[in-house]
This record gives sequence, structure tokens and C-alpha cells, in this order.
Amino acid sequence: MELLRGGEVIDLHIESYIPPRLWGYDLFERHDRHFLGGWFFGHLDFPRALDGGLTGGMWSIATNIGRTASGRFAALKENVEALRADVEATEGRMEIVHSASAWRAARRRGAHACLVSVQGGNAYDAAPDASALEDVVRVTVMHLSNSRLGRTSSPASLGASPGLTPKGREFVEQLDAARMFVDLAHIDRQGFWDAVEVHDPTLPLIVTHTGVNGVRDHWRNLDDDQIRAVADSGGVVGIMFQTSFLRGKGMPNDASLVVDHLEHVIDVGGEAAAALGSDYDGAITPPPELRDGFLGFYRIVQRMLDRGWRPDRVRRVLGDNFLASFEALRP
Repeated sequence: MELLRGGEVIDLHIESYIPPRLWGYDLFERHDRHFLGGWFFGHLDFPRALDGGLTGGMWSIATNIGRTASGRFAALKENVEALRADVEATEGRMEIVHSASAWRAARRRGAHACLVSVQGGNAYDAAPDASALEDVVRVTVMHLSNSRLGRTSSPASLGASPGLTPKGREFVEQLDAARMFVDLAHIDRQGFWDAVEVHDPTLPLIVTHTGVNGVRDHWRNLDDDQIRAVADSGGVVGIMFQTSFLRGKGMPNDASLVVDHLEHVIDVGGEAAAALGSDYDGAITPPPELRDGFLGFYRIVQRMLDRGWRPDRVRRVLGDNFLASFEALRP
């Protein structure tokens, strides 16, 4: 409790805007006993995020690939405005921020700092460029399907050519020019290295929600070379809470799974490289003790302490590492 309440606690990937778009899930209502019980959805809402200790987070808007290019961008603009309206309706308990200095100012006022994020760079296919929406500070270049930008890491890639397309490379350069986080979650391995090649080396890369192959070998996870590349850029790797991406044979199904993956990131990339990116409400099924976003972060901290983690390491992983990357990208 003392560690969680005494510093920054930042979730790099919150997908809680999916349920409102699907069936009108009310983010202003506390859903402690949601009917799905933490399977797929119902993990988080505004009351639980605020009461559960989250001082900030990347609130994501997922791209609907069933729309046309113009329809995707129109929907993105509408959803960004809807998110902004919801944040403003919290009457100061949450604030949208665009820089590290704005983050610090919001936190001094006691507000949860909200970073607007986009899952799927194909949302911008009909946009002038990646800077078209000033509220957005991070874009996940790929999601669970191929796009004109490149190939997904998921089995849905279905034999598409590996790597980023010329449009994908150009999009990474546009994100850099706008000083937006280039998020390499969901991208295929060749595309990852294509992005590293064209990325501005003075800016941090980020992978907001993933597992690592060093603990659980899975198509969704990063290998050690990829962890080092993100760490060397000054970025962070956020460990997600989806059990199937984290749990290897014989491993317990509890919050220690997240700590196992965090420890591997630290062993490979250093203590400054590890962070948390739950993917709450992104159709995931976390370990049972992490299915309620109010209690989840407390339980992860307890597992860290059970491993003998120093308080300064806990604080770095909870939020300070990410804030150092944000400071480097947008002071």
C-alpha cells in the first residue's frame, strides 16, 4: 500500500474503451461484480482505476478493420473526442496530457494523467499524416491483422510478406517527426527490425504490452534481441496480463507470472527497461488474482516484495521508468 500510494503507477495499455463501443459499458460506474468475472472484459473502469492507485495510463482506442480507410479515420476522430469528453466529465480527477511537464502538473493537482493512444496505425490511412490528431501521443503501428503498413505477428498474417511496407516505414518516420511513441507491440519480427532501422535513434522506442520469449515462447512475445533494442533506445517494455502469453508449463497461474516476465526484461535490458501494460479490457483473461483492476496492481507489488525486490526497483517498474522515456520523447 505504501509503495503503491507513494509514487507513480502507470499502465501502458488500457483497452477499456472497447466495451463501451461494443455494448455501452459505463466507465463511470464501478463494475466490481461484472457478469464476465474478468474473462475477456470487465477488468477496469474509472472508479477502479482511480481507487486502485493508477496515477496515469495510456488509454487506447482500437481500430476497427471492418471500416473503410476514411471510415477508420472518421471513427478515430469521434472516439478521441468521446474520450476527451469523458475525461473532462471527471471534473479534474483525470486530465489528458501531452508532455512530461504537463504530466507533472496534472499530478501536482492530484489528477490521473491520461495519455491518448491508438491501437493500429491503419486508423491513419486516410489522414494527412500521423500528427493529424494532437491529443494522440502513441500509436501501435500494427495490431492483429495485416495492413498497408506491414504484417502482424499474429497467426492472421496468413503468408503476407514479412516486415514493414514502404508506407509502414514512412509512417514510423512521421511518428518520430511528431514525437509520438512508436509502439512495436503486435508487429512481426522483420517489421520490428525495419522500424528500428528507420526510427530516429535519439528517441525512445516502446513496446507497451507483451510477454517475453525468455519465459514463455509465444508468437506474441519479444525475444532478447528485441528487448535489448528497446532498452538501448531508452524505451521500455510493458508486460501484459494475458495468461496464455505469460504462462509456461508448470508455472502457477497468479500474479507472479507478470513478475517472471519483468525480471527477464531486467536481466536482459536492465532495470530501466521494465514497465507494466496490462491490456485490461482488451479481450484478455488474466490470472484469477489480476482480473479486478482495482486489486491487481496491489497484488503485483506484493509479488515483487515477496521476491525480495528493493522499493526503488518496484517504483521504477511501476512508473518511473516510463516517465524517463516520456521525458526523453516530450519534455
